[in-house]
Amino acid sequence: MTGSDVPPSFRLAYVPGVTPTKWVRIWNERLPDVPLTLVGVSAAEAFDTLRGSGADAGFVRLPVDRADLSAIPLYTETTVVVIPKDHLVAAVEEVSTEDLADEIVLHPLDDVLGWETLPGRPAFERPATTADAIELVAAGIGVLVVPQSLARLHHRKDLTYRTVTDAPESRIALSWPEERTTDLVEEFIGIVRGRTVNSTRGRPPTPPQPKQRKAGAAKSGAAKSGAGKSGAGRTGAKPGAGAGGKATGKTSGKNPRGGSAAPKAAKRGKPRRRP
Repeated sequence: MTGSDVPPSFRLAYVPGVTPTKWVRIWNERLPDVPLTLVGVSAAEAFDTLRGSGADAGFVRLPVDRADLSAIPLYTETTVVVIPKDHLVAAVEEVSTEDLADEIVLHPLDDVLGWETLPGRPAFERPATTADAIELVAAGIGVLVVPQSLARLHHRKDLTYRTVTDAPESRIALSWPEERTTDLVEEFIGIVRGRTVNSTRGRPPTPPQPKQRKAGAAKSGAAKSGAGKSGAGRTGAKPGAGAGGKATGKTSGKNPRGGSAAPKAAKRGKPRRRP
């Protein structure tokens, strides 16, 4: 197959915690002939995947290097602390980082919050992944502060989570290589931004259709107008009319008072006798 023979397709990367189901459904409704393939990547791998043509666009975590990648920030996630269900913190709805001062706060190598100063007490060793850290929380080794989406992703029946009011937050964005802003990328941007199916962004506008009825009516009216003018030229003038359209006294057939112009015949009487 040549490049022009390859059917169009769209590859969408997404980092853990992002659920692209809604946008994929809309894509399939609007572009059923263009298959969309999901590509799951870690937060650290997402940008290399986009740069290396592993995906056309992707849901990533900010910040994004704007030197070669475009990005549209979408939403900011709530930060929570994951704890065992029988932990003291489970008795409240939210906590601050100061409330975790006496806790061992796990800090996995794939952390996405970008702490300047981690709260609580550090563990002896950093877990390799967030999933590993969740296992340590379940074992009672410590607690874990993560975006709420990751807490839901790694949900366990024996664990719960509570909001941390003053912790760093993670922001999700749609990103793609700036030099590869294709029509399909524009189409997906429109879906994410909530544009309607009739939007012209990313697709050529539909040419306006000629108004057949009005055009036909105009032609009909013009024909009637022409017929009226022509008819007036043939039948509008009265017999005997001059060049100005007014009847002359010689040929009008009527006198100025409206009577007949022809002389009345003289009445015959008896002949007068001569004296």
